[in-house]
Formats: sequence, structure tokens, C-alpha cells
Amino acid sequence: MKYIDEFNDPDLARRLLDEIRATATRPWALMEVCGGQTHSIIRHGIDQLLPEQVELIHGPGCPVCVTPLEVIDKALEIASRPGVIFCSFGDMLRVPGTGRDLFRVKGEGGDVRVVYSPLDALELARRHPDREVVFFAIGFETTAPANAMAVHQARRLGLSNFSLLVSHVRVPPAVEAIMTAPACRVQGFLAAGHVCSVMGTAEYPELAERFGVPMVVTGFEPLDILEGIRRAVRQLERGEHRVENAYPRAVREEGNPAAVRMIEEVFEVTDRSWRGIGRIPASGWRLREAFRAYDAEHRFDVTGIRTEEPAECRSGEVLQGLIKPTECAAFGTTCTPRTPLGATMVSSEGACAAYYLYRRMTAPMPEAGGAAQDEVAPVA
Repeated sequence: MKYIDEFNDPDLARRLLDEIRATATRPWALMEVCGGQTHSIIRHGIDQLLPEQVELIHGPGCPVCVTPLEVIDKALEIASRPGVIFCSFGDMLRVPGTGRDLFRVKGEGGDVRVVYSPLDALELARRHPDREVVFFAIGFETTAPANAMAVHQARRLGLSNFSLLVSHVRVPPAVEAIMTAPACRVQGFLAAGHVCSVMGTAEYPELAERFGVPMVVTGFEPLDILEGIRRAVRQLERGEHRVENAYPRAVREEGNPAAVRMIEEVFEVTDRSWRGIGRIPASGWRLREAFRAYDAEHRFDVTGIRTEEPAECRSGEVLQGLIKPTECAAFGTTCTPRTPLGATMVSSEGACAAYYLYRRMTAPMPEAGGAAQDEVAPVA
């Protein structure tokens, strides 16, 4: 299939790896921003194939993982109420709140439904005018246009029984928070291609210049990631720090102007808390005043919720790139996909889930001068 098979070519992968080995003369630490990239890296063993000078640090780019516990608990409270149809993408149903998750609420009689688009939830609101339909609107810039469109359509159709529980986050402020953290080791970024396909790259040159880090917009197939690493390492070796687009088949500098206009019409920038990280200024969106009637937090007045994270869960450190999942004592023991302590073990894009799924149960032990080849999954 075009743009899939051709970006999984083992021969081209070996050539890119050879170029990276020939280019890297000193240690470099790169962060892949997106959890989808993390899964591709672990699935194909890319981190183990790289020369020992190049380390990949897993970033916070999983929208399920960074949705704060308080918002999860608000979702559980709303979903438990009679007369509510609570709609969500499937990956949110097993994310643990304080003591339970949406699956538990569903088992206790709550009307919790998995949908594939916010417009599916909008259709439910049209078909059930006697019920309150709430869609759990989480995600980075990628999912924001569809959620904005759902609210726009609800107002156009005069649907007063539809609302969003919003927990949208923005990538550039998170990059700034990572780079200003005292323990930061990141020297370059593989920027998330799907985010840039919506928003473009205009916000990144200032960050690259201010922090002196290369930022390479990267796709999700093995060759995409290797090409992103190659370009980032080349910049670092040359002492450069600029934005490069290594994903031109999907990303333009201006992004998707129509999608951006829809986001700006419906949402406004706000401070947002990130699970395991904390509050990051201007890192999220909320509904504008003109659309506040569609804000589930206001409609259901969910306040006074007290949250408590499991003490043994270190997912916050994983999300910040401070530790690998295998460095958490709970990983693979008390914390598994069936009994998750944190969202990073639940989400289809979580780093802990990737390590567990692809059997990275202990820290890698690379051989001198290279990767542990016998443990590497094929790049194909």
C-alpha cells in the first residue's frame, strides 16, 4: 500500500541507520513527542538499532495519558448521572480515575457508549432529545477540529441536549515546559507529524531558536522516524537548531487553515493541567463564551472533586521522559494492562503499554558499540 509498505523497507532502514552511525560522534538525546511514534519505535526496535550515542526519550504526546485525574473523575461523575448518555472513544474507558473507570460506571448501569467520532454523539443527541448527551473531548491539536465542528453543528441544529467535557492540550507549551524543567536532558525533538498537519509549523521556530534545539517534523512509519533521527543528529553535529519538515507528504508550513479557523472560532487558549506533569500555562483549549452552553463542566456543575494518584505509580516521570517504564517497580507486576495504575499502561499510545505489549520487560542491555540485535523486532 502506498505510503505504508514503501516506508517499511528494511534495506532503506539499514542505509539510514548506517548514515546515523556515521554522523553521530558524541552522545545525543532526542525526544519523540508523540505516543504513536513511541509505539512504532518500540515495536520495530528502532531504539535498539540506533548507535549507542543516540538515545530516544519518550515524550508526553499521548492525549489519553495526560488527561488529568480530576477530569477523569468529572467524567465518571457525569456518566453516573441518570438521563445522561456519556460518549467516548474506546481508549478512555479503562483509564483509571480515583477508584474506578468508565467501564465500571457502565457495569453499574451508566449509559456509557463508545463512538468513533464526536458527530456520532451529535447524532445520538438528535435521536434522544429527552437525554443529555456528553462527548469526552480530549486530545491534542489533531482531534480539536472535529470536536469544534460538533459544537458548531449542535448550535446550527439547535440541539440543546449536547455538550463536551473538554480536556484539549497543545504541544508547543508542553515543549517549553519540558525544556525549562531542571532535569531536562533533551537536545532535539521529533515533532508530531499529525499535529503539524493541522496546525502547521509556525509555532516551532521560536522554540528551536530560544532553546537551541533542532525540531524535525516526523511521521510514524519506521523510515519516517529514522529519517527524522538522521536529520536531527545531523543538525546537532553541525551546531544547528532549526525546524525541518521530514513529513512533507502530510505536513505543510501553514497546516490546514480551514481546520485552524474552526478551532479558533469555537475554542480559546487556557491554562491546562497535564496528568503526571502539572499545570502548564496556555497549554490547552476551552470553549469560548459564545459556546459555553455546550460545556459539560458548566452544565453539570462538577466541582469539589478530590483526586488521589496511586503512590507507587511513576507514570508522571515516564511522561516527562525522566525514566523509562521499566524503571518503575510497579511495571509488569502490580501495573499491567489488565490492572493499570496509570494511564500510560492503558492507552494505545502510552509508553508503558508499548513496553509491555512488545515485551520490553527489563531495561535493554546493548552490546558494546551497538544494539542488542537478538532482541530487535524486524523493521518490516
